[in-house]
Amino acid sequence: MSHILYHRIYTVVRCIPAGQVATYGQIAQIVGAPTTAQQVGEAMAALREAHPEPPVPWQRVLNAQGKVSTGPQQQHVLEREGVVFNAR
Repeated sequence: MSHILYHRIYTVVRCIPAGQVATYGQIAQIVGAPTTAQQVGEAMAALREAHPEPPVPWQRVLNAQGKVSTGPQQQHVLEREGVVFNAR
C-alpha cells in the first residue's frame, strides 16, 4: 500500500477526539474510494513498525461490530479516555 494512502488514513484517525471511536469502514469512507476497511486495518497494523509523528491514536479505531480488534490493552486505553463498552 502506498505511503500516501497511509498518510491520508493516519490524518483521518488523528481527527478522532479522545473519548470517541470510529470503525475501519467509517475511516475508509472518509478517506474515499477506493479505500477499503481492510486497507485501514493494514495501515493500523503498520503502526507497530512505523512510529509517525504526531502519534496516531490507533486505539480509537474499532471493527464493524464496534468491538476492539487488538485485545484488552486497546479496551483499557479507550476506557481511560472515557469510552464505555456494553457487556454484550
